[in-house]
Amino acid sequence: MGGISDRIEGFIMELLKDEAPDTWLELRRNELASVFGCVPSQINYVISTRFSPDHGYIVESRRGGGGYLRIKRVENGDSPIYSAIKAISGSIDYPGAKRHIDELLRRGGISAQTAAALTGAVSDAAIGAAQPEKDKIRAGVLKGALTAML
Repeated sequence: MGGISDRIEGFIMELLKDEAPDTWLELRRNELASVFGCVPSQINYVISTRFSPDHGYIVESRRGGGGYLRIKRVENGDSPIYSAIKAISGSIDYPGAKRHIDELLRRGGISAQTAAALTGAVSDAAIGAAQPEKDKIRAGVLKGALTAML
């Protein structure tokens, strides 16, 4: 039998197997940790390393007592929005974010109105933080908004 990470991954994969593509699977982080006798951060590790956009998944997470994980298998890995999500790392400056938005607009992945809204949302003025935190927040905002569009 593999390590704890392999068992957690296998369990989640088994649950996802029964879900239709593009359907969210919702899990409670603390309950899952309890089932496997591990800390919630172990669940986070498995999710971030094995259920990333690079592996064909989109993940939403909310921390705290009522926290949850939502995982969705993405079938259309060729969509411009999905490609942009995969390309955005954990930190992005404004010019980099603007390039992604402009490319999505050019490829028809988003409308001009959506491009304008995203540009405003990731601007330096909208993100009230100092560097390097500002670029981390910007990446999260852009990925989150794009994920919501899938």
